[in-house]
Amino acid sequence: MFKAVIKVMLKKGVLDPQGEAVQSSLSAMGYDEVKDVRIGKYMTLELDNESKNEAEKNVEEMCKRLLANPVIEDYEYEIVEVST
Repeated sequence: MFKAVIKVMLKKGVLDPQGEAVQSSLSAMGYDEVKDVRIGKYMTLELDNESKNEAEKNVEEMCKRLLANPVIEDYEYEIVEVST
């Protein structure tokens, strides 16, 4: 059994209105030290693959096909073996 931790972020240069709204709100609250906010997605998947290589291959395909939009988003993931 494996666990995949996946982070998806907008690529640099892609507008992030949600991040801008959070930064504006933090500034209004007095947190002027915050100069940039980028909002992304964090996902975890439990995988019942035979090997770590197979899990990595499947997660890479899932990211490209569904979990991220490779045109505007970057993604990274980590696969760890977990005991059942």
